[in-house]
Amino acid sequence: MEPLELVPGRYIGEGQPCFIIAEIGQNHQGDVDLAKSLILRAKECGADCVKFQKSSLKDKFNRHALARPYTGPNAWADTYGAHKEHLEFSREEFQELQNYAREVGIPLTASAMDIPTVELLDELGVPFIKVGSGDVHNLPLLRRAAATGRPLVVSSGMSDIEWVSRVYEELSAAQDPPTPLVILQCTSAYPTPPEHVHLRVLDTYAQVFPHAHIGYSGHELGIHVTVAAVARGARVVERHITLNKSWKGSDHACSLEPHELRELVEAVRSVEAALGSPLKAFQPSEEPCFSKVSG
Repeated sequence: MEPLELVPGRYIGEGQPCFIIAEIGQNHQGDVDLAKSLILRAKECGADCVKFQKSSLKDKFNRHALARPYTGPNAWADTYGAHKEHLEFSREEFQELQNYAREVGIPLTASAMDIPTVELLDELGVPFIKVGSGDVHNLPLLRRAAATGRPLVVSSGMSDIEWVSRVYEELSAAQDPPTPLVILQCTSAYPTPPEHVHLRVLDTYAQVFPHAHIGYSGHELGIHVTVAAVARGARVVERHITLNKSWKGSDHACSLEPHELRELVEAVRSVEAALGSPLKAFQPSEEPCFSKVSG
């Protein structure tokens, strides 16, 4: 399969470095300045891209859902609608964040949670569109996202192989030309127990989805599982970033703080170098030891 240009000048595929997405999501707490701080930290840590979440609340939820009481520990308001509104950036704010990301030199995109948001992201010229696990069963949304012609990154949490195959057929076989597609293995548990991650699904996806690139979206604690996903063949990995895991919000606890994101990036690059060649051969670094033992 040909390498895919996921953002301008940056390809994924055989022989290309793993593409690392720093998922800001809604860890910005509804604060544009905090969002900018997260963008800058992700850039400093070596991430390849930052990603937010974007939705049109009146199109995503009905009036009953928006009006229902919302009183959990992570609530920002008394109703679910007001809570979501607090965490939602306007078009103007999103454009401000886009401009800031360009200034610091890191691509920015978002998960689209409804069709109007797909259209907005397309108008704003994001490099690719993400569809999260919560919307992977929304075929009209996926079709509209595919119709933009932009690369599509799809998480597959809360799905089985039959459904992911259906999505693949919709986006690959049913589209002419096929949608530039990345499918991420994902488990929608926050945090995800290691025994529920199932990295071997990456092997399955690579076998049964030959026209898609394969990756991993992780919600586990720590970085080791994500590094293992890269060793297993993930072309793209995605992890949430936060400045403080103890902050209010459902994603902070399973997010990486900047020092952990930096450690992840360094570990991924080290593992990529270590994977090397399948050909067993004498290495130049072995020469001192060889000279000593061969006397």
